[in-house]
Amino acid sequence: MTRRLGGLVLGWTLVVLGVAALVLPGPGLLLLAGGLVVLSQEYEWAERRVEPVRAKAFELAQAGVRDWRSVALSLVLALGLIALGVIWGLGPPAPDWWPLEERWWLPGGWGTGSSLIGSGLIALGLLVYSYRRFRGDAAR
Repeated sequence: MTRRLGGLVLGWTLVVLGVAALVLPGPGLLLLAGGLVVLSQEYEWAERRVEPVRAKAFELAQAGVRDWRSVALSLVLALGLIALGVIWGLGPPAPDWWPLEERWWLPGGWGTGSSLIGSGLIALGLLVYSYRRFRGDAAR
């Protein structure tokens, strides 16, 4: 009973985070696929959806490393997320052009900054994995 409940909580948490990460910085399809894999142990509908989500995730991963421009862009964006997270965490004062009150400049501090840094690190890890999986044989 406890194991089943733990699996359900983990699966649904991964699905919710995956859906959120589809529009926010983060590995949305990866989290969604992970949640569906966990839920597929309990639900037949989840089992039917694992393969299409996994296939789409691999298709996007392969497209991200198809040529050197894609790899460079992915690398710049991942490093940009990490840099933005550090800046966000340090919380510099609002610039003169900022039209709102100072309290609306970079809200969340290190909580938001660390999630951006984490997303950037995950993106770097996925880029290395994708490169090794889909370009490793072609490079040799």
